[in-house]
Amino acid sequence: MYHVLLALDETESRAVAQANAIISLPESNSEVKASLLHSFTDNPSGASALQIASVRRAQEALEDAGVETHVVEASGNPADVILDVAEEQDVDCVCVGGRRRSPAGKALFGSVAQSVILNADRPVLVTGGGGE
Repeated sequence: MYHVLLALDETESRAVAQANAIISLPESNSEVKASLLHSFTDNPSGASALQIASVRRAQEALEDAGVETHVVEASGNPADVILDVAEEQDVDCVCVGGRRRSPAGKALFGSVAQSVILNADRPVLVTGGGGE
């Protein structure tokens, strides 16, 4: 079983693009499982990850395609949390969403994606922004 960690923020289009990238993996409906991670930087109301629309949308898309899912929530610096959860769960790949940038900013990734790419000890899949 190939285990992928999807690091999801609040952007629904980016979450769907990430889910679609996982769905497009070979034999995703039988050989891939996905952990959907949302890291809260500030959560005074005590919300759960499943209350985040982007997490629900990604989970629905993956489950509709037959991909086994599991939701993980954490608090802290998103890049650090992503790397920690990837190690704790010994995932095979981390999937992060890219952002649309101006022409001058296209050479740069967002700070979370860039940090994960530079510090991960496993493959990182960067998806498009999903038409933000």
